[in-house]
Amino acid sequence: MENKSTFNKVRDALQMGIYKVINPFVYGMIKIGITPNMVTTIGFLGNLAAAVVFVYAAIAGNGTVDCSLVGIAGLVLILSSLFDMLDGQVARLGNMQSTFGAMYDSVLDRYSELVTLGGICYMLMEGGYFVGSVITFAALVGSLMVSYVRARAEGLGIECKVGLMQRPERVVVTCLGAIACGIYGSNAETPAFDPMLIVIVAMGLIALLANITAFVRIAHCRKQLENEK
Repeated sequence: MENKSTFNKVRDALQMGIYKVINPFVYGMIKIGITPNMVTTIGFLGNLAAAVVFVYAAIAGNGTVDCSLVGIAGLVLILSSLFDMLDGQVARLGNMQSTFGAMYDSVLDRYSELVTLGGICYMLMEGGYFVGSVITFAALVGSLMVSYVRARAEGLGIECKVGLMQRPERVVVTCLGAIACGIYGSNAETPAFDPMLIVIVAMGLIALLANITAFVRIAHCRKQLENEK
C-alpha cells in the first residue's frame, strides 16, 4: 500500500469534512429514491451546460469574449462539481454501490472534462486567443492522461493516486479561473490586463501540472512493477 503525501492527507481530510456537511442532504436524496447514477447524470448535464455557456460567451461577444458569461459558466461548474461528490456518497450511504455505477461515473467524468475544456478551447479560439486555445488543448490532454494512467495501473493491480493535479484540483482551478475572470472583467472599468488571461493562466497551470502528474504516475507504476520482480 502506498504512503500518502502530506498534500493527499490534507486533501482527504478536507474531503471528509465536506462529506460531514453534505451527508444530511445525501440521506434526504436517498429517502426520496434518487440513485447514484441519477446524480452522476445530473452532474454531467451541469458540465455540459457550463460548456454551452463558455461557447456562448464567445458568440455573444462578437469577436471578443463576454467575461460575465465566463463567470456564470464557472458558477455552473461549481454546482456541477458538487454532484461529483454526491454520487459516491449516495452509493455508499444508500448501499447502492455497483461495478457498473463505478464505471458509469468514471466515463461521465471523462465526458465532463472533454466538454468543459473543449468549450473553453472553442471560446478562446473564437475570441482570438489562439495560444490560449492551444494551452487549453494541452490541459485537456493532460487531464485525460492522468485518468488513463491510473485506469491502466489499476488494471495491473497497482494503486495509483499520486500527483498534484487530480480531477478535484483541476475542477477547482477551472472554476476559480472562470469566476475570477467574470468578476474582474465585469467590474473593472479600465482593466490593467485582459481578463481572459486569468482563464489562460488557469489552463496553463492545469496543462503543466496535469501532464507532470501523468508522468509521475508512469514513474510510480514502473517502480512498483520493478519491486514486484
